[in-house]
Amino acid sequence: MLIYKQLQTKIAMITEDKVTEIFCMADDFCNFFDAMVAKYTLKPTGKRKYHRDSTMSKAEVMLIMILFHDSGYRRFKHFYLEKVCKRLRHLFPKIVSYNRIVELERKVVIPLALFIKKVLLGKCTGISFVDSTPLRVCKNQRIHIHKVFKGIAQRGKCSMGWFFGFKLNLICNEKGELLNFMITPGDVDDRKPLEYKDFVDFIYGKLVGDKGYISKNLFQRLCVDGIQLITKLKSNMKGALMSVSDRLLLRKRAIIETVNDELKNIAQVEHSRHRCFDNFIVNLLGAIAAYCLFPKKPCINVQRTIDTQLALF
Repeated sequence: MLIYKQLQTKIAMITEDKVTEIFCMADDFCNFFDAMVAKYTLKPTGKRKYHRDSTMSKAEVMLIMILFHDSGYRRFKHFYLEKVCKRLRHLFPKIVSYNRIVELERKVVIPLALFIKKVLLGKCTGISFVDSTPLRVCKNQRIHIHKVFKGIAQRGKCSMGWFFGFKLNLICNEKGELLNFMITPGDVDDRKPLEYKDFVDFIYGKLVGDKGYISKNLFQRLCVDGIQLITKLKSNMKGALMSVSDRLLLRKRAIIETVNDELKNIAQVEHSRHRCFDNFIVNLLGAIAAYCLFPKKPCINVQRTIDTQLALF
C-alpha cells in the first residue's frame, strides 16, 4: 500500500510552470466565455439585486479543482487547507476560506464542462475505443438509506456485479486521449449513448467495443455516419466475418480499460463521500480535466495499412 501511494504521488507531481500554463489556458477560455455570456444572454428587467463578485476568478477555481485530482490527496478539504493555503499561496494571492471555495466550485460547472469539451479533448484519428465504467455512490448494503442521489442514481449491472450509481461512457483514441464522455444513470444500456448524434459527432473510422455493444440496428446506424462498429462475435452469429486487423484491434481494447483505471485510481473519479449532486458533477469534471492534462497517457502501437478496396455503405 505504501509503495502504491509513493508511486501515485510521483505520478501526480506537477511543476509550477505547468500550473501557470493551465491557468493561462483556463483564464483565456473564461474571458471568452464571459464575453459570449454577456453578449447573448438577456438582461434582467426587474429590480437589480445585490451582487458581489468573488475575489477569486473562475479560472483559479477551475485550476484548484484540476490540481486536486492530480495531487494524490483523497479529501479536498485536506488538499485545500494544507496544499493550496500553505504551499501554493504565492500562486493564489486572493485565496478564500474553505467554505467559500466549496460554494464557488458549484458556479464553475458549466465553464469547466465547456473547457473540457472545447479545449482539452483529443481529436479522432480513425481508430477509437468505447467503453462504460460504473461510478458507485454507495455500497449495495446502504442503497435503501442513501439520500444524496435519491431519484437520480439507479441500480445497474456490470461485469463486476450489481451497483448503485451512474455510468461514465468514454470514447478514446489509440493515444489514450479522451474524445468524448457522457454520464448516464446506472440502469441505462451501454448502447444508448451511441444513439445520440452529439456523442459520436466527431468520430469516424473504426469504433471498437465489447460484446455489450452488439446491435444490428446500431451497427447500421453508425455505418451510415461513416463509423464501423467492431465487437467480438457471439457463437450464434453465423456467417459473420472479421478481418485480421479488426481482430488485432479487439485484442488492444484494454487501452480504454487502462484509461478507466487511471481515472479511478489516480484522478479519483469514483468515491462515496459526495454530499450533493453539484459536488459530484464538479469533481467528476475536475477528474476528467486532470486526466486530459496528464503528461503521459496509455497508448498502443497501431500499424495503419492503405486499403484500395472500394467500400460501399
